[in-house]
Amino acid sequence: MTTTNLHQTQPIAHAGQPLDQADAALILLHGRGADAASILLLAEELYHPAYAYVAPQAANNTWYPNTFLAPMAQNEPWLSWALARVGEVVATVEAAGIPAERIVLGGFSQGACLASEFMARNARRYGGLLAFSGGLIGPPGTPRAYAGSLDGTPVFLGCSDVDAHIPKTRVEETATVLAGLGAQVTVRLYPGMGHTINTDEIEHARTLLRAVLPPG
Repeated sequence: MTTTNLHQTQPIAHAGQPLDQADAALILLHGRGADAASILLLAEELYHPAYAYVAPQAANNTWYPNTFLAPMAQNEPWLSWALARVGEVVATVEAAGIPAERIVLGGFSQGACLASEFMARNARRYGGLLAFSGGLIGPPGTPRAYAGSLDGTPVFLGCSDVDAHIPKTRVEETATVLAGLGAQVTVRLYPGMGHTINTDEIEHARTLLRAVLPPG
């Protein structure tokens, strides 16, 4: 098996302002079988002229091979590669002059799971987390002894209450864990919704993104 992080070999798509001219950044993580270009369609819905939108591409269009509820070992080394890749993207955004408190992580489905897990494992004050149909990674009973503090980071978790891929209980657990790390968490569970993003979620996301920007 290769020891090369295959996600590192993939391109990063951009939209909105160049990083060195933006006031804030939204890093978007696509779902299983999708790609960076498709998640940037969400950037169109969440467009703000002060933002840079950054979307890394996963190797083979998948961040890790099995369900996010599988034993951790079954998703390695891909999960570790994916987390490392997100860390590199965050570091690149910071190096361009955008501080962590103005960096929002967002994702849909597998990308939302990855964004949630990355933020929990790398807790500090971020601009926010937008997790659409996702939650923390690992089977039921996974220890959640994460270090650090999210220090008031706003978090939005939106999902169907009957999502075929994301159990409602995992969304609720994710909310509890992130709140325990100091995040300000908003949860919306939508009755009977499919595995998708609805207009209410978009409005919550727009509000969060605006709040990240410096005044003036």
